[in-house]
Amino acid sequence: MIVVTGGAGFIGSALVWGLNRRGADDLLVVDRLRDTEKWRNLVGLRFADYLDKAVFIERLEAGDFNGRIEAILHLGACSSTTERDADYLMENNTRYTARLAAWHLGQPRGRLIYASSAATYGDGAQGYRDDEGALEALRPLNMYGYSKHLFDQLALRRGWLARMAGLKYFNVFGPNEYHKGEMRSVMHKAYAGVVGEGRMRLFRSHRPDYGDGEQQRDFIYIKDVVEMTLYFLDHPELNGLFNIGTGLARSWNDVARALFAAAGRPVNIEYIPMPEALRGKYQYHTCADMTKLRAAGYATPATPLEAAVGDYVRNYLQPGCGLADTTAR
Repeated sequence: MIVVTGGAGFIGSALVWGLNRRGADDLLVVDRLRDTEKWRNLVGLRFADYLDKAVFIERLEAGDFNGRIEAILHLGACSSTTERDADYLMENNTRYTARLAAWHLGQPRGRLIYASSAATYGDGAQGYRDDEGALEALRPLNMYGYSKHLFDQLALRRGWLARMAGLKYFNVFGPNEYHKGEMRSVMHKAYAGVVGEGRMRLFRSHRPDYGDGEQQRDFIYIKDVVEMTLYFLDHPELNGLFNIGTGLARSWNDVARALFAAAGRPVNIEYIPMPEALRGKYQYHTCADMTKLRAAGYATPATPLEAAVGDYVRNYLQPGCGLADTTAR
């Protein structure tokens, strides 16, 4: 059995989709649905059972799953970069992952792959190399990034990284992110304005070395994320921290042009002031160093931004469907 925590969320449900495409359906989805719309991401997917995250960790630690789990893909976390409840993030992101790791290390076999984040790199002053030896120098800009960074540090100090893989996801976008509110990608948030008003709003730059809309990110399509993540399932000998990105930094203006082109509309960008609360915590440039993953044997090139945005718009945003929808390609 393979466990996917956060399995109704964005990346988690995409991994269930990817596993289904391989013919795997002995899957346990772990999440916390409550009154959210995340359940929609599970429609059309095949899995053996679903458990609330609190029930799962209690049963796991009680020994109910000993000998039954071949791998845990741990995507469950609060991923909001604006979450201000530090105690919640410490418990939900850091401590929950530590409890999973402790259980995993007590088993004679099995695989643990967990989600770290590019937010751990902070403003990028120390670069974006997935080098465990550089962890202590990193300074995340928000509590979300810090909660992820804390577990990376804990896993390194205790030697856990020798038996698990931590994946630093960069700016992921694509179908199944519909439920994420303000944490949705700009592609999803801007699409309605592009087709409805013929306009897209981007933050102005508040640094002289970047023009308006020229702030850059390493944007990676969810389908590439699925392939990269499952590569670690196929290669249990690969442990430690690894970047999950494209290795290319593209501007928000590039995103806008790709979105307008996919929607068949002329480019019309409006630049608006960045909220004061974000200015000191804003990353102006991110770009994954992919040397380590390439050296580990992963050679498949990432989907170019324009092609990825085109696929997202034409096959998912326009018809309004998710990855598991049979009308999507």
